[in-house]
Amino acid sequence: MLASFFFATYSVYGLNKLTDFEEDIINNPEREKTIKKISKIFEISLVLSFILSLVIGFSTNILTLPALLFPLLMGVVYSVRILPHVPRLKDVTGVKNLIIALSWSVSLTLLPVIGLSIIEPKPIILVGYISFVKSFINSILFDVRDIEGDRINLIKTIPVLIGINKTKKILLIMNSTLIPWLIFAYYFFSKYFFVLFFIIIYGYWYILYFCRDGKKIGKSLDLLVDGEFILAVILALIFV
Repeated sequence: MLASFFFATYSVYGLNKLTDFEEDIINNPEREKTIKKISKIFEISLVLSFILSLVIGFSTNILTLPALLFPLLMGVVYSVRILPHVPRLKDVTGVKNLIIALSWSVSLTLLPVIGLSIIEPKPIILVGYISFVKSFINSILFDVRDIEGDRINLIKTIPVLIGINKTKKILLIMNSTLIPWLIFAYYFFSKYFFVLFFIIIYGYWYILYFCRDGKKIGKSLDLLVDGEFILAVILALIFV
C-alpha cells in the first residue's frame, strides 16, 4: 500500500512540474532545463508510475483505488486549464493551496483506514486535520519561494497578494492550532507524542526560517520541508 501511494505521489507531483515551465524559468531554472531535456522520458515515467500505483493498490485492496485516484484528479483539475478563457485553479488565490492540502490529507487519511480497517471516527478526523494543516502550510511555503516568478507571471498566490510578513503570521497561527490538537490526540497517539511534538516545533522553525524578507530560498526548502516526515519516521523508529 505504501508503494502504491509512493508511485501516485510521484506521478501527481510530476504532472505539476510539467505544467510549471513558465514559472520555473524564473523560480527554478535548473529544474526547468533538466525537465525540458528529458521531457519525453519524464512523461512516460509519470504514466507508468501511476499505472503501477493502481496495479499495486488494486492487488492489495480494491478500496484503495478511490484514495489513489483522488489526488490525481485533483492534480489535473489544479494544474490543467480546462477551458481556454478560464484560469487554472492553481492561479486562483488560495484555491490551489486548499486543493493540495485536501488531496494529500484525504489520501493520507483513507489509506491507513482501509489498510487497518479503522472505523473509529475520532482518530480518523485527527489524522485528517494534521495532514491538511501541514500540507496547507507547506504548499504556501513553496509559494513564498516562488514569489518572484509568480509576480512576473501575474499569479496571485497568498504571499504575492498579502506579502511575506502577513503570510508568516497566518502560517504561525495555523501551526499553533496543532497545540490543542496534540492534547486531543494524546489519548489515541500517546506513544507518538514526542514525534508529534517535534513536528509542531519543527513547523514553527521552518516557517520563521523561510518567511524572511529578502531571504533567497533554494533547494533547501525541498529538503527541509518535504523531508520533514523523513525525520519524523526516523524519530518514530528510534523512540517508539
